[in-house]
Amino acid sequence: MTLNSHLLPGVAAMAAALVLPIVPAAMAQSAVQLETVAAGLSYPWSVAFLPEEGYLVTERDGTVKHIDASGRQSEVTGVPEVFAQGQGGLLDVVLSPDFATDRTVFLSYSQGSAEGAGTSLFRAKLTGAFEGGFALEDGETIFSGNNKAYGGRHFGSRLVFAPDGTLFMTVGERGDGERAQDTSDHAGSVLRLTRDGQPAPGNPFVGQEGYKPEIWSYGHRNPQSAAIHPETGVLWTVEHGARGGDEINIPEAGKNYGWPVISYGRHYSGATIGQGTSKEGMEQPVHYWDPSIAPSGMAFVTSDRYPDWKGDMLVGALAGQHLARVDLDGGAVVGEEKLLTDLGERIRDVRQGPDGYVYVLTDSDDGRLLRLQP
Repeated sequence: MTLNSHLLPGVAAMAAALVLPIVPAAMAQSAVQLETVAAGLSYPWSVAFLPEEGYLVTERDGTVKHIDASGRQSEVTGVPEVFAQGQGGLLDVVLSPDFATDRTVFLSYSQGSAEGAGTSLFRAKLTGAFEGGFALEDGETIFSGNNKAYGGRHFGSRLVFAPDGTLFMTVGERGDGERAQDTSDHAGSVLRLTRDGQPAPGNPFVGQEGYKPEIWSYGHRNPQSAAIHPETGVLWTVEHGARGGDEINIPEAGKNYGWPVISYGRHYSGATIGQGTSKEGMEQPVHYWDPSIAPSGMAFVTSDRYPDWKGDMLVGALAGQHLARVDLDGGAVVGEEKLLTDLGERIRDVRQGPDGYVYVLTDSDDGRLLRLQP
């Protein structure tokens, strides 16, 4: 169901701040104060920050909301038709690195077809204003993954611009693990694309028979978290395991990350997965969770607003209903703290905004965009 919220009144002023002290094991206590920027969102999936101090938020049912700095909401027209079932629907949103001049927006979404639904990439220009309404104009689907299948499982999908201007796109294996080892299949992979949706120059498999040229790395399950490390400029991802085995990875060109041959999780039946936890020629994760937290959305903290968190990684937890603060020492995980546990909400996305504050989206039919005040 699409919520019709054209020109809804502001909601930020109506929200009372909530202080949530967290007492983790073996780490210093953190306290944050939550401010509601916008409420009444229907299963929001991703947020992007506009240079004019507003936000674009995707809702899984296929709606894009424009939210201004005061919390007013307006529905954006021109969104592609989505396959909204299960985990499928309208997914990530990112702005072009040159958005201030080209106003270009990129959306990932599950696209239906006679052969089933797969993960696709849409590009358009944002136009308009509150008085006349906002629209995505000249929109086109510039890439369609061949990870098509029936049902609503495991689409991915995060979009991240690399420092060189190419676009990383994570793609789920649609609930069929064996496809993640098939290099002629986009399923279960990280892709690297140009802004036109073409294979990026320098991709590891360009011109090789039996390999999709868009693939950067493969052997992934369902990566719903991705971000560029602010110091190294390289991609980090977090992906869902099965029953345990959620993984943090640093995907490198041409490498195989093992799913479903190796895993630190188990099938939901309790049976073992594949051949164990390691195999020659397959990469090990930087870190894994067991039991699973069901990760979605991640961000690196660079802001001086959170001095105790600076250099750490934040990961949203759906089943875990918390925000994981992952303490990093270079490329190694040395500790973890659970934040927002008293909120009792599934965390779908987490971003650091241009104002230096951390923002999260809660995953429900009355979802909220929240700002974390230290």
